[in-house]
Amino acid sequence: MLKFYIKPFVLISVISLPNNVFMPVSNQVRNQHLLWRAGFGPSAESIHELANASQVEIFKRLLKFSSKNPEYIDVAHNAFDGLFKGLQDAGRIENLSKEQKQALRKQSREGIRNLNISWIEEMVNGQAQFLEKMAFFWHGHFACRNFNMYFQQGLLDIIRKNALGNFGELLRQVSKSAAMLAFLNNQQNRKQHPNENFAREVMELFTMGRGNYTEEDIREAARAFTGWGFTIGGEFFFRKQFHDNGIKTVLGRSGNFDGDDILGILLEHRQTARFIAGKIYRYFVNEEADEANLNWISDRFYNSNYDVRELMKDIFTSDWFYDPRNIGTRIKSEVELLVGMRRILSMELANEEMQLMFQKVLGQILFYPPNVAGWPGGKNWIDGSSLMVRLRIPGLISENDEFNLKPKTDDDQQMGQMMKEQNDPELSITRASNTGSQRIEATLEWDVYLQNFSGVEKKDLIRSIAGVLFQKTEVEEGIIMKYADLNDREAFIKTATIKMMSMPEYQLC
Repeated sequence: MLKFYIKPFVLISVISLPNNVFMPVSNQVRNQHLLWRAGFGPSAESIHELANASQVEIFKRLLKFSSKNPEYIDVAHNAFDGLFKGLQDAGRIENLSKEQKQALRKQSREGIRNLNISWIEEMVNGQAQFLEKMAFFWHGHFACRNFNMYFQQGLLDIIRKNALGNFGELLRQVSKSAAMLAFLNNQQNRKQHPNENFAREVMELFTMGRGNYTEEDIREAARAFTGWGFTIGGEFFFRKQFHDNGIKTVLGRSGNFDGDDILGILLEHRQTARFIAGKIYRYFVNEEADEANLNWISDRFYNSNYDVRELMKDIFTSDWFYDPRNIGTRIKSEVELLVGMRRILSMELANEEMQLMFQKVLGQILFYPPNVAGWPGGKNWIDGSSLMVRLRIPGLISENDEFNLKPKTDDDQQMGQMMKEQNDPELSITRASNTGSQRIEATLEWDVYLQNFSGVEKKDLIRSIAGVLFQKTEVEEGIIMKYADLNDREAFIKTATIKMMSMPEYQLC
């Protein structure tokens, strides 16, 4: 058994540069910066063109491949379809037999698992990198945990189809989705007993941000959302008998408002444009927002009537996006880390369960956010134990090792938080001799990756590889030479690549 220990405060200094140190930025690094922020990093096939292509050219290509509506990801099993139809016919889940209920829960769990894996595959192998990255962002913004596979499948489809469209339309469709209405308890929101959960999160997390409304605004908005519900099949359904038809006053406006009216009022406020633009800036550019740049994109976002595509175009085509202060400053999320590795190494995983295990141990499972606020991101991605697992993953994958990751907390209600809540930051990685270990079964197609270095002289190989894998920090060549295989050129490139991916600097993008 291999055990790793590191204190959280140590890792921050390991992966950070002093604020006043900015490395020269090559054209290749600029393009990699764009591909990491507007996608999930460069693929092995794209590396060779990044040194000379312009950022405008790369961005146009990203837009082109993301211009079509994404295909619906449908992971429903025929057996589950039959059970679901029986549930619709019965009208209430209580009318199903015990065996039907168990089968329904089992199939739904498997469905969400398959939905997870299917979406990961789109991130890795799909051409619509820009669309999937924006959908991934909205997946965290509109965080929702729901164990109904149909509901989650429907919400993902809404997010992917509207990811680069109009934010107002995205907000309305998400707000009327069965997954979100169920998660935020609006099915229980009735005029006799208003439930404030949905109205509160729509204001606090989805539109204006905390501190820009009053508790009275929430109470009044909750009255407007009364009657919003959904059918057993997941379609939005307005239940007139439960709706409060009285006059409501929200953010200084009064009237016999319904839910659509409230969303319209929220969108009319410039604070909503600033809140969304600010969150996007901190996610795609830098956690420390430049006020002048943020003011500029916020105004343009509002004046464009919340056109997400235009907002992102403003960001990715601006000179300040490529400022050295914004390059190599983001810590990759768990999904970004794993998807990025698979893309650049043309990696396929025969054992799909390993993708779920990595997500679970590292603390980011698609469709299982820790709470309605989503994953906190930034330095929260890494603590003493999760960093060491991150650093071991490339080696374990390249060796096709068998191992068993065992977080001490494994609670469905703490999915995204379990690594943070351990009393001891120790994480054990047990080898194949231990019961319950699984083989990763990864296939790395090295040929395309290796071709990118065919014309590089031996003495320049380490710097060339580092230029592809690292966005900011210079590599210490002595460390790489110590662990790389020096027997032949191909073995050297492979082992040097895995070693660099196992370094803290690779955690940044």
